[in-house]
Amino acid sequence: MGKVVILADQAENDIAKELEETAPTLDALHKLVNEDLKAVNRVILERMESPVVLISQLAGHIIASGGKRLRPMLTLATAKMCGYTGRRHIDLAACVEFIHTATLLHDDVVDESDLRRGNATANAVWGNKPSVLVGDFLFSRAFQLSVADGSLSVLDILASTSAALAEGEVMQLVTSNDTETSEDAYLDVITAKTATLFSAACRLGGLVAEKSSQEQDALASFGLNLGISYQLVDDALDYSAMEKDLGKSIGDDFRDGKITLPILLAFRRGNEFERNFWKRTMEIGEQDEKDFDTALEFITKHNALADSFERARHYGSVAKDALGLFKDSPEKHALKDVVNFCINRSH
Repeated sequence: MGKVVILADQAENDIAKELEETAPTLDALHKLVNEDLKAVNRVILERMESPVVLISQLAGHIIASGGKRLRPMLTLATAKMCGYTGRRHIDLAACVEFIHTATLLHDDVVDESDLRRGNATANAVWGNKPSVLVGDFLFSRAFQLSVADGSLSVLDILASTSAALAEGEVMQLVTSNDTETSEDAYLDVITAKTATLFSAACRLGGLVAEKSSQEQDALASFGLNLGISYQLVDDALDYSAMEKDLGKSIGDDFRDGKITLPILLAFRRGNEFERNFWKRTMEIGEQDEKDFDTALEFITKHNALADSFERARHYGSVAKDALGLFKDSPEKHALKDVVNFCINRSH
């Protein structure tokens, strides 16, 4: 893995350097919602407490492990952009974060991950069974908060989203190790397992502000396309980032046989020898220590990373267009900056 590369040819290196020099951040968004986010964190801390000590310990471990709180910030920012002045968005943003955190606990068990955000995963510290059960606890906390909100529309959004998240994870299991997976099937997976929660987080902001169905749909579209873009980048980073930046082991997707866009593109564009390599390593699961470097070589040869990032930019553009219904504001500009951040991030 010492040969892990960011991008191979000179043109791609120039693009990567330019993006690094102008890399956007979440600072504007964070500044706009800072006080509300503090309130969200207080709700999270209160609601993850339990007389069962292990629950508080394990939940606290992952919640405090350096997450960006991006999804709850989307709820806060969209509500603020829509002129909302109450506090329903605080508890609903906490719901979104609890659901997200629960899925992380479950994902790490399914993926047998040892690192997340540079820290040991909960399952690596406490084992699989406690991690799954605490994930269930956090899901329950999310629905307690949503019930307390009292809106059937909120319950419908969060219940539908939770079902879609689970469906996405199962779909990913079905497509794992299958090099015949289509790009459409891959997009269905990342839409369900990632983008639906982004979409719900944004729709909730419009819902509490009592915006029209058209405006709520626009916010949901923004979140959905942002989420697709985010996951496309996340999958590409497993073959292009530096491990110290990404905060998890590089090449985990390759070793787990996950079929992501860089693999799909490299497989489709490869010759018979290369496709046999992908079938051996991804379908049969026969890998040696040099295979990851070979995978990087084939991915680079066929511009699979560059094209994956280009797909992400496309969905990012669609996300920005969805905000066209809303008048200019600091929140709108900050949400567009989120798109840029998600596309150009290194972790």
